Amino acid sequence: MSVRTVLSFILPIALFYIAGPALSAQTRPDAAVWLVEATDINPANYYGVTVANGMIGLVSSPEPLRIKDVVLNGAYDNYLRGRVSNILKGFNFLNMNLDVDGRRIGRADISGYKQTLDMRRATLRTTFQVGGKLRIRHDMMALRHLPYSALINVEITALQDVTVTPASVIEAPEILQDVRNYYAEIDRPHVRIPLLSSVGKSPSGKITVAASTSFIFPEKHGDEPDILHEDWDYNMHLAKFTKKLRAGETYRFSIVGSVISSAHVADAHNEAERLTIFAALERPERLLRRHEAAWDALWQSDITVEGDPEATRDIHFAMYHLYAFAREGTALSLSPMGLSGLGYNGHVFWDTELWMYPPLLALHPEIARSLLEFRYQLLDEARQNAFSHGYRGAMYPWESTTTGQEETPVWALTGPFQHHITGCVGWAFWKYYEVTGDKEWLRTRGYPVLREVADFWASRVERNPEDPEGQYDINNVIGANEWQENIDNNAFTNGMAKTVLEYAARAAEALGLTPDPDWRHVAAKIPILQFPDGVTRENATYDGVLVKQADVNLLAYPLDIITDPVQIRKDLDYYTPRMAADGPAMGHAILATLAARDNQPEKAYELWKKSYQPNRVPPFGVLAETAGGANPYFATGAGGFLQATLFGFGGLEIGPQGIRQRKVCLPKNWKSLKMTGIGVQRQTFSSGQ
Repeated sequence: MSVRTVLSFILPIALFYIAGPALSAQTRPDAAVWLVEATDINPANYYGVTVANGMIGLVSSPEPLRIKDVVLNGAYDNYLRGRVSNILKGFNFLNMNLDVDGRRIGRADISGYKQTLDMRRATLRTTFQVGGKLRIRHDMMALRHLPYSALINVEITALQDVTVTPASVIEAPEILQDVRNYYAEIDRPHVRIPLLSSVGKSPSGKITVAASTSFIFPEKHGDEPDILHEDWDYNMHLAKFTKKLRAGETYRFSIVGSVISSAHVADAHNEAERLTIFAALERPERLLRRHEAAWDALWQSDITVEGDPEATRDIHFAMYHLYAFAREGTALSLSPMGLSGLGYNGHVFWDTELWMYPPLLALHPEIARSLLEFRYQLLDEARQNAFSHGYRGAMYPWESTTTGQEETPVWALTGPFQHHITGCVGWAFWKYYEVTGDKEWLRTRGYPVLREVADFWASRVERNPEDPEGQYDINNVIGANEWQENIDNNAFTNGMAKTVLEYAARAAEALGLTPDPDWRHVAAKIPILQFPDGVTRENATYDGVLVKQADVNLLAYPLDIITDPVQIRKDLDYYTPRMAADGPAMGHAILATLAARDNQPEKAYELWKKSYQPNRVPPFGVLAETAGGANPYFATGAGGFLQATLFGFGGLEIGPQGIRQRKVCLPKNWKSLKMTGIGVQRQTFSSGQ
């Protein structure tokens, strides 16, 4: 299926060509909550931060003026990773070389190397000095208002008389085949536009990927530097210019570029060049103004902790990544690693609906709708999947791409057996309706999915014809705790099935329709097992071993199946010490949410910190999937961490009346928690005041 489709610097970066360097953000009192700095940059222990706009992800590199990866959302092909489709790398189209007095500089030639992410403006600034000759400032952003385009602003300050030769480089990742390189100049009476372009094929040849870049110079037309094109190899070419600078002189220029594929448009080559030409003629000032305005709009939905700027910064870091990895007005979803790399092949799991989606639904329902549209567009494929497995309705794949087909590698049993994903999809659709009250969306999008999901579960349960009044089991599944395979009556799976069967009935009634009476009949028959002492049992054979992540505790939040405070605490006390240290981050986030709702703020605070702090890796502190792991950025963990913040300490709840707030207690070192721009009414909620 083809894809359809801020601590701030004191002077706006939009004044880049007018006012010179922006003043340090650290001169402002709120600097700590918007900046993430990396100063101890060790290439051997470096995990980059991603600058993204929901369509392209630019992963930073420890090497000056370079980028590690470009990830292109919505484009997949098979290139021998698990015999399944993988998200594509695009051309690395924003790399630069810099020659100083005829010599190429590298890490050994620089000092004072620092990279700073301004989350408010989604800009990565890199600064360093080349001996006693130059100071360099390099600002990079994936333009929020132009989904396939990015901008680099470069400032070179000469400390002595010097000759510099900057080069714009396009390099092809190994996965792209049949790469062709092009260079052309479009000359008009008022402007000259140099175009450096590359085109290649995905490994199977079915997708064309294209990228194009252009210099933007401050000189008036006719005074720009001469550009030399060098075609080095099939996988790399560059355009460069030379400039003599006198001591004390500062020179500024920009590079704008675009990357796109035939998964997005029919003619990727021409479209990449058109988009680059458009951006080049918009000029940096306009590009920056619109980019910053788009991010300003996103940050109208914000979370701040009074009395703990470090916590606010960490919350912003998680929000920044979810905002950067998704966007409004698409039919694209989120993978566990967002646009930070090829982790989990860029596939879509339950990580979207149960972990990343809820904070986005509260903060930006319009972005959450895009994630649901991805599932709606693939409803026919989910029906086929149910048919293939002998069930009715729609059965969503455990790992999905834009094909809608099951994309889990064959060796992983999660593909055939982790059926709770279908419940998670239905749950997310109903929650969107509860938040927005959009009945037309419910009629055209929500109910068609919920109806098929309910039919799946009604056919998935095992009914005993000799005992029609007995329980209806859900056997042979893998639950949220993936360390227990092919088990019966898993708590989370059964709980989610009961929940979405009820939600489908409510959706029908909201539309004036009569729900299938079998849905509520089946829901009432699905068991939730317990040990003899009353603790909820994870599955029919669970015997108290360590668990990978939360399963039973999800019944209390977010499912609200278990509502008795005594039962919730009993389950919390039982499963907290059984949460494995090497499990993924989001399990502790659920425990933190439940402890906060149980008015155990200090316990909740320790669990809240445990849900992300042990997972930070250098130099930016991006999140790995597990404590001590090396697979960032784990956007699923960010989603869980934000849920513990919003729905735990924030006390927010999503229900029939939309978003409401319960009273909770905050940790003693927090004065208040303020949440702005919540839901479609853009409400403000506060805790602790």
